[in-house]
Formats: sequence, C-alpha cells, structure tokens
Amino acid sequence: MRQLPIVRPVAADDYPAWLGLWQGYCSALGETVSPDITEGVWQRILAPDQPIWCLLACTADGAPVGIANYVLHPHTWSLKTVCYLEDLFVAPEARGSRAGQALIEGLVALGRKHGWRRVYWHTHEDNYRARTLYDRVVPRTDYIRYDIDL
Repeated sequence: MRQLPIVRPVAADDYPAWLGLWQGYCSALGETVSPDITEGVWQRILAPDQPIWCLLACTADGAPVGIANYVLHPHTWSLKTVCYLEDLFVAPEARGSRAGQALIEGLVALGRKHGWRRVYWHTHEDNYRARTLYDRVVPRTDYIRYDIDL
C-alpha cells in the first residue's frame, strides 16, 4: 500500500516548490497572476500577522507535490474562526496519490486542534476530478456563489 503524502506547513525555503505548484494551479485555471501579486501572496503566507497560510503535501522523500493555501477569518454566525480553503492543487504527476485528500484532512486536523468552526471551499462546476474527491470527503452544500468584481 502506498504511503499517504506527508502534510506540513510551508517554510521560507519552500518558495521554489510553492512557486512551481502555484504557477501550475494558476495555469490549470487558465489564469495569469503577476509576479508582484505572486510575491505578495507568498509574503502574506510567511507573515505571522496575516490570515493567509499554506500547507504542503510531500512525498516520503520530502518532495512537495501539492499546496493548500487557506485564509482564516471571523464570521457573524459564531465566535469561532472559519477556514476558507482558497487554493488546492496537486501536481499532475502526483494525482491519485491522495495528496489532495491529505491536504484537506490536514486542514481539518488543524481546525479541530485550534477550535475552528469549519473548513469550506468552492470549485468550478466542471472540475469533475476534484469534485470526485470532495464528494467523498463531505456532501456538497446547496449554496450558490455570486461575485461582484470591484
């Protein structure tokens, strides 16, 4: 049986691996994020006073194969913190290794440890491969999201 990927928080020296996975994620979405924004996101992830964090999924030999960028925030229905899983990506060559599942389980474990209210995320309706994982983890809600770009 294949070993589950190891999940751990990113460290400053993980930048090259994070960058490659971040760029793979952006490319998979058909998006381009400027180098300035990319650098700013990375700096926010590392800054202890910012609510953005990142977990890495790594192979047994330590090679990063997946990222979970997440945002912690308050909300109005509880006094507990909520975790928004904003970006989840597994390198194509590592898909099927359960890295995505390990990242979600890692966030859930952090949430239980720190007393968060919930972990939630969105995905595109046609993201069938990811939705197969998500549907195994938890039933889909019936919420529909609306965006107003500013």
